[in-house]
Parts: sequence; structure tokens; C-alpha cells
Amino acid sequence: MDKYKKLASNTIIFAIGTFSSKALSFLLMPFVTRMMTTGDYGVADLIQQTVNVLIPIVTLQVNSAALRFSLDNAADKRDVFTVGVRTTLAGFTVFMLFAYPISFIKINDFRIGDYILLIILFVLVSGFRQLCQQFVRGSGHVKTFAIDGIIATATTLLFTFLFLAVFKWGITGYILAIIASDACSVIFFTVTVKLHKYIKPRGLTKGITGQMLKYCIPLIPTVILWWIINVSDRYMVTYFIDSSANGLYTAASKIPNFVILFSQIFIDAWQLSAVDEYDSEGRAEFFTKVFRVYSGGVFAVASALILFCQLFTKILVAPSYYDSWKYVPILIIATTYSCIVNFMASVYMAEKKSTMSLVTAMSGAVTNFVLNLVLIPKIGANGAAVATVCAFLVVFVTRGTNIRKYIKIDYKLPVMLAETAVLILQSCLMLYMQKGVILYVIESVLLCVMLLINFKPIKELLTLLLGKFLKRGKKQ
Repeated sequence: MDKYKKLASNTIIFAIGTFSSKALSFLLMPFVTRMMTTGDYGVADLIQQTVNVLIPIVTLQVNSAALRFSLDNAADKRDVFTVGVRTTLAGFTVFMLFAYPISFIKINDFRIGDYILLIILFVLVSGFRQLCQQFVRGSGHVKTFAIDGIIATATTLLFTFLFLAVFKWGITGYILAIIASDACSVIFFTVTVKLHKYIKPRGLTKGITGQMLKYCIPLIPTVILWWIINVSDRYMVTYFIDSSANGLYTAASKIPNFVILFSQIFIDAWQLSAVDEYDSEGRAEFFTKVFRVYSGGVFAVASALILFCQLFTKILVAPSYYDSWKYVPILIIATTYSCIVNFMASVYMAEKKSTMSLVTAMSGAVTNFVLNLVLIPKIGANGAAVATVCAFLVVFVTRGTNIRKYIKIDYKLPVMLAETAVLILQSCLMLYMQKGVILYVIESVLLCVMLLINFKPIKELLTLLLGKFLKRGKKQ
């Protein structure tokens, strides 16, 4: 049972930091959507997503290698961090050579050149923050990682309020708030963990650079492919419709992040356990049990979100954004399956099979891109949501088939089909009926059905997480 206790302990620690940082997007939505027009919010989101796709290219996704290799007990942590810093600096230097040509890219009314200096600063600071975060987590400083989540939440709230409400800097202020908060995180990690001591001027272990690059370079196209699945639809909505439509679509995507909030708390802890226990006896049983508990919780949260999506939208966004709720139900289904395939990625991480992560992600990216081209012009922004659902379903099938070569996880497919059917039925009813007592009665019944389907895994999840906490309370 030690492996379950360790997973529960790490989950609770990560929950403290991750919950605050993920909850930030919901706390800020009422304020930000009142301070920015739908068009400005759409542009700010495109800047942020542009940086999100540039960072793995510029840094060669070395933060992932920093996490995986720092988890190896035999690895020299100084070698790992030094390679990470050198790779990030080298990549940023090369990026500066291409910054000028990139500035000419224009998508409808969004021109990258208008914000190129912000993008350059954003890439540098956030790239280093990601490196520090993953190295600290992999090195076992889980409490420090969690504390940083709390500090990042506080600083982002502070800077966002200062730059938007006081200085009235609009789009620039929104992005600068994120950059300033990331810079504070880098300083916090450097001071508390003394990261400067992990930098070796010379004398790296032979072959460590090659091993880390061999692991992380295939992840660059993988991350880009995930970006295509998750984010490219926002560019295409902007192209086929306009920035205002993308602003509504972006606001809608925040609600499904409640599912990611639940998921990410668990995944941060699970990745550590997946590597630790991968070579142990009974690993298939361990992975199967954890997957069933995890997926049951994800589906239950998704079902509840569909029921309350209109209410949450009304609370979290300004009145001019309210129509964005119509994109939420389908996006929730997409997000649910993105959480499922992220769990499956832990097998590739433990096996160091980053190439297979790339291959399976490619199947989803191609599906997403083709369906976006077909569906967005025909049915608008909801076409992008449908394309994203289909993309993640394709990835789930390809990954589920492939990872059986390494470990035989029982996904309980009949149960998953029933769960998916409930979510689809909820979404169709919500979009067709839109309001009325009958709608909410039926939705509530379907939520109860979902909870009954997942009663056992939800009970096990609560026992796993709360049992340890309650025992501590009794001892005190």
C-alpha cells in the first residue's frame, strides 16, 4: 500500500499549489472580461498561444527531459539542470535570429509584429520558468513546487489588477502580468532551491547531453501537434470568422478547464509514481486501478460541468460573453478525453518512448486540422469543438492500442462507452433545449447516472485522498 500512500501524499501536496494556480483563470475571468472587449481578449489569447507553441521549439522541450532525467536516482542533478539551462539559452539565441521574419505573420486582424517584443520577453521568461518547475518537481522538491503555485497565483492577480485596472494597459498589460509573475517564480525557485549550485561551468558527464536531447527533441513536434489539437482552432476561428468570435470561443474554453484542474492535480503526482513503480511487480494492476479511479473522477466532474455550464458562464464572464456557453458542452467532452490520453502518456514517459508519443499525437493533429477546415465554415466555432473531440478520440484509440506493447491496462471499455454516451446526451439536450425546468431535471438525472456508474472509483478516490488527511487529523 506504500505506493498508494505516496501517490495520495503527493496528490495532496500538488493540489495545494495546482488548485490555486489553475483556479486563477476562473478568478480572473469576471475581471478580465469586463476590462477587455471580446476582440482584445481574443488577441491576447492568440499572443499567449503563439508563445505556447514557440517555447517548445525554442527550448527544444528540454524541460520535459529535465523532469524525466531528474527522476532517475543515478543521474547527476547538476548535469541535468546545466544541460537544461545551456539548451534554453542556445535555443533563445537562435530564436532571436528568426524573430524579425516571424513578425510579418498576420492572421486576419491579428499581426504578430505589433507584439513581437512582448512575445520575445514572454518566450525567454516562461521558458526558464518551465525548466525550473520541472527540474524542481523531478528532484523531489514537491512542497516547493506547490508553494510556487500559490505565489504565482498571488503575483498574477496583483500584476493583472495593476496593469489592467490601474495603468489601463489593455492587451499589453494582460501579457506583461503573466511575464512578471513567471519572473517572480524563477527568482523564487533560484533562491529557495539554490538552483545556481546546480549549474556546472564544465565537466558534464559524458553522453548526458545526447541522452537528454534524444529524449526531448521528439517531444517538440509532439507538443506542436498537441497545440494543433488544442489551440489551432482558435486561429482558424479568427481566420474564418473574426477575433470577437475567437474571444467568445476562448472564454468558453475556460469552463472545461475545471476538468483539467481536477486532472492536473492528479497527473503531477501520478507521473512521479508511474516512473517509480514502472519496473515493480504488479505494475499492470497498479496502472489499471489508478486509471479507473482517475477516469471515473474525470467523467463525473465533466458531467457536473455540463449541467451547470450556463450558470458558471453567467458568473465567470461579462454579459457580452454569455453566448460563449453554447461552445462549452462539446469542449467539455474534448477536455475529458484530453485528460484520459494525458494519463496514457505516463507510460511513454516511464519507457522513455517519446517518439511513440509523437506518432500517436500526429493522428489526432491531422484529424483535428482536416475537420476544422470542413466544420468551422459550415457550423461556426462549434465545428472547432467537434473537431477537437474527434481528434482526442483518435489519439485515445491509437495510444490505447500501442501502449499494450509495454503494459496491459484494462480500460473497462464498456464502462467508458457508457460514460461517453451520457456526456454526449447531456450536451445534445443542453444545446437543443437550452433552458427550462424539464432540461435541468433530465440533466440532473443523467448526472446521477454518471455518479452511479462511477460510484466505486469515486469512493476509492476520496478514500485515497481524504483518508490520509483524516488520519493526520486524528493523530493531531
